Amino acid sequence: MPEVNRSAASSGGRVVSATEAVRSFRAIVARVLEERAVYVVERRGKPVARIGPVADPPLTGAMFAEIVRSGSAELAGAEYLRAVEDGIAVLNRAEVPGDPWER
Repeated sequence: MPEVNRSAASSGGRVVSATEAVRSFRAIVARVLEERAVYVVERRGKPVARIGPVADPPLTGAMFAEIVRSGSAELAGAEYLRAVEDGIAVLNRAEVPGDPWER
């Protein structure tokens, strides 16, 4: 496993040298996959790359249908559920009819 520079907390991830990243790439990818860890790769003491998880994919129609079928809101993330609640609130808000004669 790569030796990690823990004093670089402000960099947004665990810091490893480029050489160590090459030697331990398989272990780094495993940590990214299992722990969603982020690594900052340095060359000559300067950050040059970041290795980390990709953003979660957008929710597809098939995924939404599975959530509805299963009745499990846990399959959707909290952010998605908040967005659904916000959308429902917008659609259900009372609208005051405007004056049809007004331009």
